Amino acid sequence: MKTANFPFLALLVYFLGISNLAANPKEVSKLSGKIFDQSGEAVPYANVALIRLDGGLVDGAVSDENGNFLIESTKTAKVKLVVSSIGYQTYSSEAFELAPGMIKDFGDLAIVDEATGLDEVTVKAARPEITIEPDKTTVNVEGTVMAEGSNALDVIGRSPGIYVDQDGIINLNGRTGVTVMINDKLTYMSATDLANFLRAMPAENIKSIEVINNPSARFDAEGSAGVINIVLKKNTVDGMFGNVQLGSLYNGQWIPNAGVALNVKKGKWSTNANLNYNYWGNFNDLEINRNFEVENGVSNFAQDSRITTKNKNLFFNGAANYEVDETQSLSINVQASSFDDNNNNVSLTEITNPGVEDKSYLDADNLASGDGARLFGNFHYEKKLDTLGTKLSTDVDYTHMNSNSESMLTNHTWTGDNEASAAMARRLTLNEMYYNIFTAKVDFVKPVGKGNTIETGLKGSWVKSDNNLDMSDSQEDGPFVPNNASNRFIYHENVLAGYASYKGKFSEKLSYQLGLRGEYSDIQGNSVTLNHVNNQNYFNLFPSAFLQQKVSDNYQIVYNVNRRITRPNYRLLNPFVYYIDPLTAETGNPNLKPQYSNNFEMNHVVKGAYQFTLGYSETEDAFMQVFVQDDEKRTTVTYTDNFDKTRNANFRSIIPVDIRKWWTSSNMVQVNYNRFKSQIGDDYLDNAQTSFMVRSQHNLTLPKGFKVEVMGIYLGPQIWGQGEIEGFGWVDAGVTKSLLKDKLTLSVNGTDIFRTQVIRAKIDFADIDTNFRQYRSNQGIRFTLKYNFAKGESFRVKSNSGSSEERNRLD
Repeated sequence: MKTANFPFLALLVYFLGISNLAANPKEVSKLSGKIFDQSGEAVPYANVALIRLDGGLVDGAVSDENGNFLIESTKTAKVKLVVSSIGYQTYSSEAFELAPGMIKDFGDLAIVDEATGLDEVTVKAARPEITIEPDKTTVNVEGTVMAEGSNALDVIGRSPGIYVDQDGIINLNGRTGVTVMINDKLTYMSATDLANFLRAMPAENIKSIEVINNPSARFDAEGSAGVINIVLKKNTVDGMFGNVQLGSLYNGQWIPNAGVALNVKKGKWSTNANLNYNYWGNFNDLEINRNFEVENGVSNFAQDSRITTKNKNLFFNGAANYEVDETQSLSINVQASSFDDNNNNVSLTEITNPGVEDKSYLDADNLASGDGARLFGNFHYEKKLDTLGTKLSTDVDYTHMNSNSESMLTNHTWTGDNEASAAMARRLTLNEMYYNIFTAKVDFVKPVGKGNTIETGLKGSWVKSDNNLDMSDSQEDGPFVPNNASNRFIYHENVLAGYASYKGKFSEKLSYQLGLRGEYSDIQGNSVTLNHVNNQNYFNLFPSAFLQQKVSDNYQIVYNVNRRITRPNYRLLNPFVYYIDPLTAETGNPNLKPQYSNNFEMNHVVKGAYQFTLGYSETEDAFMQVFVQDDEKRTTVTYTDNFDKTRNANFRSIIPVDIRKWWTSSNMVQVNYNRFKSQIGDDYLDNAQTSFMVRSQHNLTLPKGFKVEVMGIYLGPQIWGQGEIEGFGWVDAGVTKSLLKDKLTLSVNGTDIFRTQVIRAKIDFADIDTNFRQYRSNQGIRFTLKYNFAKGESFRVKSNSGSSEERNRLD
């Protein structure tokens, strides 16, 4: 059975498992109303709950984007209506008797702005809503125009301090090495696979994005740049609730996508699932100009390439939760995905040699295809040990992924006008890879005294990866002969970890959290072909500290500091050689060491709306892509190596502005200072530069159900290792229209409207003199049609999380 069928198997098992959740119709009571704030504006997405007088939840709902809510119930109890929303004081009604068949209209309910507290700061002045806590920043993406018409990767790229480059690589505060999780569960994917995976996930299914610049001891120490956690919506219903959406993007190719989300609830059971299909494609126009120093002058290679990419992705996520009693709960989560991709790199290189009149030409065609699948399963158990908040939880995770790829690189070379007599050479590359990850963890939380909490836990992870690279060459139409660059690489990694943290208050205006994590790593990389085994084992301590100070009602300061590690991803340790084209090759580095970073951040929040953040990071043995040029062979080889030290200092400000009641904006300015220092071969690199990024996002709420969002971004010139990148910017815009009483939403989004997202870069270091120009087909228009359906009484339930911090180091 092909593992690409994982999503369909998961769907079958999942729906068989929840088939007993259908609810029988009963006499239904209906309670309705509309929620406003002090200024008379509707409050969307507020939690509305019927609470027993003893504190137990009976039923509930979430207000729609116009503030309306409807609770349908079949239960009998003495209750009160409670309304809560981030940034507002909780509203409670008088107690009343709830009985089947009751019809009650609460009318207009006004809730009051909440004064900012010590434990979290809510930025309410603009959409998306931003909440600042001591150890993270939460961006609520529900209700934004681009969220309704975009995918998860687009939304992440619009979060504070985050930039997603054209390769889908996520940068946080000017640094790579970000760990990405979904509902506190790591995605276990390479940067490329993760980008395709997130493109297949509609942003409509996302509740919020948690940006954790300096994670606490509860998280794995892995990931020097920080953690991004995607929190999916967890609405459930008695009966059925969900949405269906269809869409398409045109950027020179027609790229369809579709998705369905479903929630079901009955009694102690609650469950949710979503299935998404995404077809992603683009054109990458790449120009490379290389100069090589030769004996009698300079040889110039001018290369023009067009890379056509097509990826098909299918992703399923399903979760079920069972409340055993008031103190115990069990849950399972299954994720399954498959992908199928095709890439065609066509290039023509014009070669000019000193003292030679005729030019030489190299025509290369690299046709590649691949497929694979990923299966993830989590089991979670939670036990409340008392009424004060003491609890014990455990998680067991298993992940399996496999991928297969095949590429044929065909080269034709000739001189002058003799193209008809061109010589041909071919290179066939077959690559098979799989990995298995098993993790288990236990966490214990205990409140001790008023406002103080102790948290501790243990975790173990066991990883095995097997990568087989088979290469062979052929001249003209001759037979393929094995290439000595073929390689099989087997990787084992075991990590055992423990942590403890304490959260408390010095006073009503000063709270803190201290943590310490210890990790023991045992790693083995076995190059079977080269008969070389590389063993690494080490133990490290990773402290963290957080301090939140309320200077006044209008001024908060959050300080945090920690130490992090980033282990080399499995592929980078593999001593492979992969030819991108005849002139460019990539190789692995079995001697690559982990990198360690020490991070500090100070975040100022003024009037609950304006943020000013200072950060500093120093990284030892930092991973960096290195380019090495062979003037004799006139080729370039790239690999990842440890730089001696890198430094990053950054300043970020977020300034929301209410231009009109119907027009709000959120503006961000970020300044980064980067310095890279390292010995590279016989030359020493000491490169530093100050760069900046400006982003302005505008949200307009117009009559007749229209919403408009416009966003502009500009990145100033920057350096990255040996390379220098010129500044560039672009503008995106979107509009949505609500129809059929908000059941149907039509979204239209335009990306890179003025076609300005062009990358220009150069490397001028040692004997390397190379210039790049690249434009991917970012200019496009996307249409999305979404239909919401519901039957029964909707309310939010808690989201359990599994083992949350396994490594994201496949590439």
